[in-house]
Amino acid sequence: MLTSDIERLLNEAKAARKKAFAPYSKFTVGAALITNGGKIYHGCNIENPSLMLSFCAERAALINALVEGEKKFKALAIVSGDKDYCFPCGSCRQMLAEFAPGIEIYLASGTGIKKFFISELLPHQFKKSWKAQLRGQGKQEYLQEKTQREKG
Repeated sequence: MLTSDIERLLNEAKAARKKAFAPYSKFTVGAALITNGGKIYHGCNIENPSLMLSFCAERAALINALVEGEKKFKALAIVSGDKDYCFPCGSCRQMLAEFAPGIEIYLASGTGIKKFFISELLPHQFKKSWKAQLRGQGKQEYLQEKTQREKG
């Protein structure tokens, strides 16, 4: 992406961060996701007292785009109020790996901008093929490999 496009995406993420609902942690996060077609979707973190029901900015942006039928994504920008970089959590990484496998991720902090690919942040994601193996497709091979690993 061009530097001006990255700056624009980061500014969109900053605007989204202003809508965050984080009364418990006071840690606000904003995200902006751009499609291959150039449309931008926003997300912010939304907390819940149970914590497990809280929602991350990255997933919010991704879900917003998916609900609108988007399937091809170019880049994601993530900003927080912290001085350090705000990396996506494991759940967000898995969702991004599944729905946006080639996405560029830009993280902004008080010291600069870093770029990553989702494959760098989650090199060993869960894949659909594993589920198919467990359901029977290739089950015999899977069980043989597992037995061999357990024997050492």
